[in-house]
Amino acid sequence: VQLQASGGGLVQAGGSLRLSCAASVRIFSSYSMGWFRQAPGKEREFVAHITWSGSTTYYADSVKGRFTISRDNAKNTVYLQMNSLKPEDTAVYSCAADPYGRLSRSTNMYNYWGQGTLVTVSS
Repeated sequence: VQLQASGGGLVQAGGSLRLSCAASVRIFSSYSMGWFRQAPGKEREFVAHITWSGSTTYYADSVKGRFTISRDNAKNTVYLQMNSLKPEDTAVYSCAADPYGRLSRSTNMYNYWGQGTLVTVSS
């Protein structure tokens, strides 16, 4: 399983970006998916995740109300819409897949990871 994240870039505080994560597997629709981020000098942290059907989503408190995770199973793609970005959102964002359909904030529960895309928010 390969995951390809894209959509990162440089944006001013208050701006928006949409990240995409394309999966190479046809049974993507049975996987739960998560987004994580890692800022310089910090540990990787949970951002959001979504069930295989898209019916249930969870967010870290730090992004709740500003970020939205969604998926298009026909395109094997999961998205992270990020609005009202803050400088503290600056990080490398990675998508991850759990083929067992669990919902977890732990990186250990995700079997497959994308390479990450850098988001830089300037003040």
